[in-house]
Amino acid sequence: MSEYGEKSAYSTEGTDAAASGAPRGGELVKADAVIIGAGYAGGTVARELAARGLKPVLLEARSRVGGRIFTGTFAGQDDVELGGGWLGPQQQLIHAELRRYHIETYEDTAAEHVVLHGGDGGQTLSPGEAEKKLLPLWDRFFEGSDKYFERPHDPLYRKDLLASVDPLSLKDRLDRIGLSPSERALLEGEISVYAGGDSSLGGLTSMAQWVQLAGGDYSEYLKTMTLRPKGGMIATLKAMLSEAQADLHLSTPVTKVTEEGGLVTVETDKGQRFVAPVVVVATPVNVWRSIDFRPGLPAAHTRATTEGVGVPYVAKTWLLVKGEVPAVQGQAGPDAVFPMLIPQQQTPEGRLMVAFGGTGLDPRNAAQVQEAVRSYIPGAEVLRHRAMLWAEQPYSSGGWGLRRPNQLLDLYPQIDEPHGRIVFAGADIAEGWHGAFIEGAVETGLRAARQAAELA
Repeated sequence: MSEYGEKSAYSTEGTDAAASGAPRGGELVKADAVIIGAGYAGGTVARELAARGLKPVLLEARSRVGGRIFTGTFAGQDDVELGGGWLGPQQQLIHAELRRYHIETYEDTAAEHVVLHGGDGGQTLSPGEAEKKLLPLWDRFFEGSDKYFERPHDPLYRKDLLASVDPLSLKDRLDRIGLSPSERALLEGEISVYAGGDSSLGGLTSMAQWVQLAGGDYSEYLKTMTLRPKGGMIATLKAMLSEAQADLHLSTPVTKVTEEGGLVTVETDKGQRFVAPVVVVATPVNVWRSIDFRPGLPAAHTRATTEGVGVPYVAKTWLLVKGEVPAVQGQAGPDAVFPMLIPQQQTPEGRLMVAFGGTGLDPRNAAQVQEAVRSYIPGAEVLRHRAMLWAEQPYSSGGWGLRRPNQLLDLYPQIDEPHGRIVFAGADIAEGWHGAFIEGAVETGLRAARQAAELA
């Protein structure tokens, strides 16, 4: 049995656009600020502006809040993360938010053993043995990043050193460090997952900054995938929105943003119009190109959304594997159906697992899914699976953010700056934990709130 696509995981009583007294087509609603996007960046902005005494309007295209955070259900289990799923102990902003709302975290399921499919065939190792095999390769891959990201929260601090590495893709780096075919296969599968299928699209400096933010080596970076909040990844955002008490409109896609005469008018696909002194665009960068900005976006923003920042392909698949199943972690080359397999909790019916699919995955093909799992766990029987293909979702148009080659030096700091009375937020453009982390969404939400308050 398979499920495919997006189902609503969270709704706010009385805030759906069709049921909340939303304006009819042509009607003009005035607000202190308009926020486009009700993910973590938009939620942070809404709360911070409300704390300053402003009354923002929050417009969300989906029928749920969260954006690329999507806490749902699967196989009778709650708090199943179909989007972003983990926190790291090094991410201070989100932990401050957790403390603020008294939300506890717990450690995710630890692997009992690791299956590596490299160029020399498969190996089943203990987690410690796998680390001894993989970590020296990652050390070679990220060698020198401690110098060009001497201050990783200030990514442009060593622009002089970045000039030679920012043009490099992840593939370029793999080509240059002298790996054997089997060694390369061990790294390239994981890299292809992070890059969204094609490692030539991902920028070396993007992943290298993550590693330095985490503490400087890959074993520390892996800790960013160890913690989960009670109530799911959506829990803190729900608390933010409850505190903000913003006027939230779901199922309200924005089509046009026009700045004129000291005001900004936002129009939706239903002809609704909202006007305010400032607008905060808190959608993924890839979505900017679907909105008609008048006047047009600045050069840096236009280039970012044209090239894309959200990775082109992410297929996150939840699996229910029958019976008592060991907590297997798997890693294979980029051509595998599932280059990455991550164990989750054991249930009475079977073991839950998360797999990240390669571009050859057809989530509708249950036989293919089962065969891919059996490459790691011989004889496994997949009872059910649920896949989420983020690139096919119109309001994300891709997965998590990962900067492309040259985007750090060419787009920053311009992409952080307001464009007239239009302000931008979102994990894709964070200076610190950018792209794949809600830490970056909170970072940019705090910054955008300060910028917006000055314009409101």
